[in-house]
Amino acid sequence: MSQEPDNDRQSNRREILKGAAILGGLALSQNVHADEASPAKAATTKGRIKQSIVQWCFEPYWDVPKMIEVTKSLGCGSIELLDSKYFPLLKKAGLDCAIGTIDITPDPPFLKGFNNPKYQAQILKATTDSIDACAEYGFKRVITFTGMSEGIPNDVGANNCVEGYKKIVGYAEKKGVTLCLEMLNTRASDHPMKGHPGYQGNHTEYCIDIIKRVGSPNLKLLFDIYHVQIMDGDVIRRIRQHKDYIGHVHTAGNPGRGELDNTQEINYPPIMEALIEIGYTGYVGQEFIPTRDPLVGLKQAVALCDV
Repeated sequence: MSQEPDNDRQSNRREILKGAAILGGLALSQNVHADEASPAKAATTKGRIKQSIVQWCFEPYWDVPKMIEVTKSLGCGSIELLDSKYFPLLKKAGLDCAIGTIDITPDPPFLKGFNNPKYQAQILKATTDSIDACAEYGFKRVITFTGMSEGIPNDVGANNCVEGYKKIVGYAEKKGVTLCLEMLNTRASDHPMKGHPGYQGNHTEYCIDIIKRVGSPNLKLLFDIYHVQIMDGDVIRRIRQHKDYIGHVHTAGNPGRGELDNTQEINYPPIMEALIEIGYTGYVGQEFIPTRDPLVGLKQAVALCDV
């Protein structure tokens, strides 16, 4: 997500994420050998799945220059959902930003969306700004959200989203940028970034219906495997069913939004194979919250998805 405007807020967010890591089992890293934590050997070698690192998850541990170093050492090609002020650094390092965020500071980007008319002007501006920033550097995707329902019925929220996206999607087409609507889960309530109770676009088909009604190739679905697993399941069938509408992909372990390890229920290699089967050529963004040494968990996740 975009960087907070003041040091206190940034510090608080870092402390929240570090606290989650401790609760999740930082002690596990005591059993990891030092050579496993070394980024010297790339974790991705096959090149069939392009991989990206989501900045906000690792922000408490690494600044952006360090994250660039780690990303390149692992063989990944992108750092995503970071403030556009870092785009020159990415470009200089030869890295992509697989998907740009929107800035509605002080609120997180998913809180307000096109479902609510009172926020549409703000969201239109934030989305336009992000489209412009990404287009300037040749980055191809921008995240977008329905927003929280705030008492708006689902059908009305969907209609508002269709109306809102039709106001901006032509501009995205002109700039060569694809908006990716993210479906988020509303079940997990134990952490502000593990679930989003009250979010309107909390089912895959709800978001797909909005995308179909807008009818532009520059509005697609951000298929977050973690969120889809929680709300809808049947992940591989849905990948095949909605193959023409998937614009970006995220990962995390469930339950807990932790590492992609044996403590969670999602079997990632067959899911990656399904993405290859449908001809998906975009990035897969690693978006888990570390519960142990972040580099060890990230190397494991990247290697697991390198099918």
